Amino acid sequence: MPHIRSQETVDSALRMSDEGVADRVNAEIHGVAVKTIRRWRRLYQRRGLPRGTGFQGTPCPRCDGAELDEPAYALLLGWYLGDGHIAKARRGVFTLQIANDEKYPDLNREIFETMKLVKPTASPCPRRGVGYVRTEARWKHWPCLFPQHGPGLKHLRKIELADWQREIVAKYPEQLLRGLFHSDGCRFVNWASKPDGKRYYYVRYMFSNESEDIRNILTDALDLLGIKWRQPRRNAIAVSRKEGVAVLDGFVGAKS
Repeated sequence: MPHIRSQETVDSALRMSDEGVADRVNAEIHGVAVKTIRRWRRLYQRRGLPRGTGFQGTPCPRCDGAELDEPAYALLLGWYLGDGHIAKARRGVFTLQIANDEKYPDLNREIFETMKLVKPTASPCPRRGVGYVRTEARWKHWPCLFPQHGPGLKHLRKIELADWQREIVAKYPEQLLRGLFHSDGCRFVNWASKPDGKRYYYVRYMFSNESEDIRNILTDALDLLGIKWRQPRRNAIAVSRKEGVAVLDGFVGAKS
């Protein structure tokens, strides 16, 4: 795959880097991100890749220093932890699969577009099942971006965010929560009885997942935003306070 930038731009930036121009100055001159300059230097100066050859396949943010859309990644991480799965295909390729109810076309479209933002060359494929849509995208580097991948069900093994994932989540907890709540959660109207027997109604968010680790990832993100939560049963987290619901309504909202 050739560079998104022209080879002339790459060569010019590398010449300046060879001459000792600082990465930030080099990036400003060539209209690219500082991370892009660093990636080019890593590939061509440190590893000795012949200049002008480009990459074989889509470069990985973890292996090759490619740019990563961090807000989109935080959202996709939430979807993956909730209803995602990575399957090994042939020739070292992996397929990221995220399932979602077919009743929510906007959310299925969101999954499709988010995969493309995280892997810009992706061609996600929505596959219909009985009552659901499974959106798939192939890449050799999905396990690099989702090191939680492993054999067995998620709730039967340790699920822990890597340090670099925690840094992204700390910057974009709203995106992570959106993916989690829309995958394994819901927003609904609940009711309770007053002492006089009359009912009152209120909106509640509920997240249900058998993995204690994934529930903890969700509650850590809620804590970052100062949203009060409680655990009404072993495998569920609820947000019922009016102020917390109002915050979640700003970036999660009802499914559609």
